[in-house]
Amino acid sequence: MAKTVPIVLMAALGLLGGCETVRAARDRIVRTPPACQSESVPIYFQTGAADLTREGRSALLAAASRTRGCMVKGVRVVGLADAAGDPNANLELSRRRADAVAAAIAAAGLPAATFDLAAAGQAGALTPDGRAAPLRRRADVTIDLEKPKAR
Repeated sequence: MAKTVPIVLMAALGLLGGCETVRAARDRIVRTPPACQSESVPIYFQTGAADLTREGRSALLAAASRTRGCMVKGVRVVGLADAAGDPNANLELSRRRADAVAAAIAAAGLPAATFDLAAAGQAGALTPDGRAAPLRRRADVTIDLEKPKAR
């Protein structure tokens, strides 16, 4: 029994020491600066709408949070529409979608950046064989990031 206590004590100390190693490794991982890689985020809309959905707002908030610690070189937002309805109305709808997304990105706290807004309307909404391309009720957001310059 006397030999068992030191062995158990040594094993417990070894496990605790292992926890400290895991904790130190976790802290290094958590404190690692962001990758600052450019990314694209599609934001989907309801048919005929330019109001952001809850999911769209969440996707933009997540994208904005991933930019923290990075230098934002620019943001490109392209509003799209499907081929249903009047082409001029679809172009205006895609403009409103791009504007809504840009406003939501700014409100989400994205660091200051140059915004490039574009509207494609229904251009490209039909495949070469005349079928409607799926998932055209969206705005495509591209955030151009780079690592901050060393001081």
